[in-house]
Amino acid sequence: MPQRIVRTFVMALGLIGLPAAALAGGHAIALHGEPKYGPDFEHFDYVNPDAPKGGAVRLSALGTFDSLHPYILRGVPAQGLSQVFDSLTENSADEPFTEYGLIAETIEVDPEGYWVRFDLRPEARFHDGEPITVDDVIWTFETLREHGHPSLRSYYRDVERVERTGERQVTFHFAGNENAELPLIVGQMPVLPEHWWADREFDRTALDKPLGSGPYRVAEVRQGRHIVYERVEDYWAADLPVNRGRHNFDRIRYDYYRDADVALEAFRAGEYDFRPENIARNWANAYDFAAVREGRVQREEIAHEIPTGMQGFFINTRRDRFSDPRVREALSLAFDFEWTNRNLFHDGYTRTRSYFSNSELASDGPPSAEELEILEPYRDQLPEALFESAFEPPSTEGDRGLRRNLRQAAALLREAGWVVEDGRLVHGETGERMRFEVLLDNASFERVALPWRRNLERLGMEVSVRTVDTSQYQSRMDEFDFDITVQLIGQSLSPGNEQRNYWSCAAAETPGSRNYAGICDEVVDALIERIIHAPDRDTLVAATRALDRVLLHGHYVVPHWHLPAFRLAYWDKFDRPETSPKYALGFDTWWYDEERAAEL
Repeated sequence: MPQRIVRTFVMALGLIGLPAAALAGGHAIALHGEPKYGPDFEHFDYVNPDAPKGGAVRLSALGTFDSLHPYILRGVPAQGLSQVFDSLTENSADEPFTEYGLIAETIEVDPEGYWVRFDLRPEARFHDGEPITVDDVIWTFETLREHGHPSLRSYYRDVERVERTGERQVTFHFAGNENAELPLIVGQMPVLPEHWWADREFDRTALDKPLGSGPYRVAEVRQGRHIVYERVEDYWAADLPVNRGRHNFDRIRYDYYRDADVALEAFRAGEYDFRPENIARNWANAYDFAAVREGRVQREEIAHEIPTGMQGFFINTRRDRFSDPRVREALSLAFDFEWTNRNLFHDGYTRTRSYFSNSELASDGPPSAEELEILEPYRDQLPEALFESAFEPPSTEGDRGLRRNLRQAAALLREAGWVVEDGRLVHGETGERMRFEVLLDNASFERVALPWRRNLERLGMEVSVRTVDTSQYQSRMDEFDFDITVQLIGQSLSPGNEQRNYWSCAAAETPGSRNYAGICDEVVDALIERIIHAPDRDTLVAATRALDRVLLHGHYVVPHWHLPAFRLAYWDKFDRPETSPKYALGFDTWWYDEERAAEL
């Protein structure tokens, strides 16, 4: 499930001993303590409430798209569709765990945690002028759960029923009271227009311009080439505190490019305006051109406090040859991060050592007493090394580093039953050749994968590296039809239900889930439930660190790298607030500067 569709920010325990706090008529719900912004707040601190509206921005996207329907498994949806649809609540980007009312004017949570109730704003409207009603909320929930993306069914599985409890009031009832995330999971649900969908099939891809209620509508579409959004002049929620100072561009255009190199050249030529740079080589070498030297293109690094998650080579354990963790560890030993960082990235990155890096949720050092209490019941099912120290990815620093690692990898493969015959690695019993494909959708990763392939070939493996187009790649990901691929699993500061979609046995069998590695482990499942049902922040942190250790020692991923900052290049026609949000880039708070644009 794309992360832009559902963001999981969890709610607070406000009463000792109870799983959720009642906020009768409340404007917000927060995970810990009080919301930063009170009921009379005027705007978020990281916006300029007087930012001018106007102008246009051109952005880039890679690959292609064939759908304007982002809530089903089929198709590849276009970039930017989330800004067409409003949800019941809106998160702030300078608090990790707080949601404020958007379509919902007030939010009430059962003191015992069995329901959440939303009162809808009477002024809430779809773009065609029709009011957003309780019926739309109920229809949306039931339709997404029945026909929506499989991940949504996982998100909503603990919601027992939804009912109208007033003219503008809707109540969601939960199957239990242990899952403190559910009020905000429900609050982040987009509300779709039942009347628009009445004569349409929800589970079919479509290029019809969707009807929404958000700050933008689709203005122009050319399938696979570009999509243009226009700001809704009479947007019903423009003056709400959660929106003031945001959504400032009149038009937002996404142009699609076949690969990252073509997109970079298009930026240098002025074909689009704003570019996050994710390739360290480019950041070091590709921006020495006239427009940069003359100040017409600006470069910035903006630090953030977002957990950087886990990027790496994800190993599909559904394949028999990868079912043994010793084989997976051998694959990791053959990856030379130090060489890669030095020769390809100008030493621009830090090695990732956690699924929750750049946050307090990352495991570090030996397990704490709280972590040990959680892990001890599963000691017989876990490697002893997990209980002794933090996981460290293989390093090639020091004397004969790579050769040392490859010897260790060969020993692990022999233990797992794989032997070298005539220079080829085969299984000692079946005679099966160790061969597999590294599947990519971005050609820039070939320069990372190919040196890794050379090291793997030294172990006798037969490895191919293949880059495919976006549609084929997405289809193969949805069906788990790959051996190894590059993926990124991002994380929030408050992990919860989404962990089921990433690592659970149920997700391993669900097409379209993000459990790319096919992890199915009863210990992992149990730890996920500990996280979801954590009664307080300390327990949540300890359970998350415990899960982190188990995942790392399972060797499901060959970890890559991370950078705790946004690298940005943009043509000098924009301005932004003095304060940046801690947990987002906040590009929706930038605005078009007519004077600067005129100078260009």
